[in-house]
Amino acid sequence: MSYFVNVPAAFGRLTIACTLLALTSIQAVADDYRIEKVKDNVYRFVDDRHRNVFMVTEDAIIATDPMNTRAATWLKAEMKKRFNKPIKFVVYSHNHTDHVYGGEVFKSPDTRFVAQELARQDLAITHANTVIPDITFKDAMHLYSGTNNVELKYWGDNDGRGSISMLFKPAKVMYVVDWIVLGRMPWQKLWSYDIQGMINSTEGVLKEDFDIFVGGHGEVGTKKDVQESLDYLKDLYAAVIQGMLKGESLDYMKTHIKLPKYKHLAHYEEWLPLNIEGVYNNLMEKSGQGWRPDLP
Repeated sequence: MSYFVNVPAAFGRLTIACTLLALTSIQAVADDYRIEKVKDNVYRFVDDRHRNVFMVTEDAIIATDPMNTRAATWLKAEMKKRFNKPIKFVVYSHNHTDHVYGGEVFKSPDTRFVAQELARQDLAITHANTVIPDITFKDAMHLYSGTNNVELKYWGDNDGRGSISMLFKPAKVMYVVDWIVLGRMPWQKLWSYDIQGMINSTEGVLKEDFDIFVGGHGEVGTKKDVQESLDYLKDLYAAVIQGMLKGESLDYMKTHIKLPKYKHLAHYEEWLPLNIEGVYNNLMEKSGQGWRPDLP
């Protein structure tokens, strides 16, 4: 019996197999991501459930949340291939690491990282494994590139720490992450949200001059869609408060509160009870409802 192996032939087959596997992996990465034009020189990058926005100006790019190293690496390469312009600013929407990790991919001597001061503070204190912003602001800031600018505003507590809105001008595109989501219910039990703060912040955003809204999750929409998101929060908040005033238990509210006006939103059936629980816990924690002597 012969145990001879044709080494060159076997090596060749192995090389071909590895090459095909690498090409398949590259295609899989490409299939995970896409870039869409929003309006004029403003684009949306989609990574599964996460989205960011960037603006291409006459001489540079203003980028936002890098999201993670893999996504940021792909996006940077695509920016280079499509636009071939330096990245002037990377703006963090807030402190949550599912949005701001991967900053090291964009790090360069000519790129400045920007965040609201509370977001920067939290990322530094928690030793977040991303680039810590070198430019911060308290209430508002404008970033300029060519004839374009991005207006950054902090509205107070809403989600996480230092969460802001970004208005891209002159395109009139508004970008907000997590505390305004279009076409979908707010995330499950509303972890890290300040519900009243979300309402206040969204009311402020609606007073801004924008035509198109892009969120860090969900769909692209208009002011009308943002208003619907606000209406849902207000109706949900009011329904849970009324239930608490009547002495209803959380379990009772989770099965009896129905908001059919919003049943077209993605995840309505499975997330409405979770949203109710989130609002209930938020009211217990932030409003001290459990300490009220006048409740049943």
